[in-house]
Amino acid sequence: MSRTGTPRVPTSARSRAQSSPATVLVASDWAPIRAFEPIIRDAPEAIYGDLLPILRRADLRIVNCECALTSTSAAVWKSGAVFKGEPLHVAGLKAVPFDVACLGNNHVLDFGVAGLHETRRVLARARIRTVGAGLTDAQALAPLSLRVNGQRIHVVNISEGEDLTASTGGPGVYGWDIALAAAQTRALKKLGGVVIVIAHGGLEYVPFPPPYVVAAFRALIEAGADCVIGHHPHVPQGIEWWQGRPILYSLGNFVFYQPTTLQHRKTGFCVSLRCGHGRVSAIELHPYRITDTGLRCLAAKEARAFSKDLTRLSRPFATAAGPARAWNAWLAYYGDAGFRAEVTGILDTMTADPRKGAAMFRNRITTMQHLEHWETFLTRVIDGGSRDYSRADYRLVEEYFSRTIS
Repeated sequence: MSRTGTPRVPTSARSRAQSSPATVLVASDWAPIRAFEPIIRDAPEAIYGDLLPILRRADLRIVNCECALTSTSAAVWKSGAVFKGEPLHVAGLKAVPFDVACLGNNHVLDFGVAGLHETRRVLARARIRTVGAGLTDAQALAPLSLRVNGQRIHVVNISEGEDLTASTGGPGVYGWDIALAAAQTRALKKLGGVVIVIAHGGLEYVPFPPPYVVAAFRALIEAGADCVIGHHPHVPQGIEWWQGRPILYSLGNFVFYQPTTLQHRKTGFCVSLRCGHGRVSAIELHPYRITDTGLRCLAAKEARAFSKDLTRLSRPFATAAGPARAWNAWLAYYGDAGFRAEVTGILDTMTADPRKGAAMFRNRITTMQHLEHWETFLTRVIDGGSRDYSRADYRLVEEYFSRTIS
């Protein structure tokens, strides 16, 4: 399938809008799993609730397909859960319709190369372009370039390549190669247009990104990216403007059901980017609540509370030391007890199911999010427990693991 092309807009409409700005909407994790599976199967439009008109207003819609869409039944051995949709579930993406599916994530290879191959075929038949994973190195690493309302839009999709799924000459995802992504970004900017980098990485459920994510996202902006957008943590994280361009560290969950009442795992947002003249001139956030029956836009009072929370999440980026201090607040909360519980849990799993336990340990020492988490935590213990964090950041971490939906 060609990795360049034009979204579904009639030729006559394109010619009338040669110089019109384009609105690009980016959403995060989508998977037809758990309570959402029967809804996406039987009434796919219903899953989006009153967010659907907002999604449809965009000129280009991008989503992260956080699963394989396959009839294959043989799952791989990996550290975490495996997520699978059937080919028929693509109707949930077509209902919007989404134009681009990011495949650079930690679940698209849950059913191996066969599952990835079928997923790409299913999406291609649905006229949904893909980026971020492929059957060859060239496919996995290739950016996606297209025109929207006469505007040139380039999408680069990278991920952490968990469970050794990063492409290294064969099938896989675009791994955490920031130098390569930065080089691609510089080359794409020379071609003209807007470059959007979408990254799947960072530590799950934590309100603040690890220092390596902050450094990577800023480096991509410095290379010329007009916007960098993250997902994978399953909770919202903060926003900063670096060199005048937006970084959204995590959008939280999208159409992704988790059986919890924790508020920040049930709240997410998608973002509309106004693109024109080779830059992102404005962004608009669309927050929503994830319910047992799908998404709904936040009511006015909820939206005001969300805005206040986002301000708190973004405050660390106002100072040079802020991101590291915020990460220290997480390490202090995690503490010795958190580390012991995590390691003990993996050892218990290894006793009961050696292959699963081995996959969990391997992932902890080969994936940046876990490696940096453990390294910075253990260094903190050796140094006597750094107190270089604010009580406000610590309270926000506590809240992320305790505040439930009222």
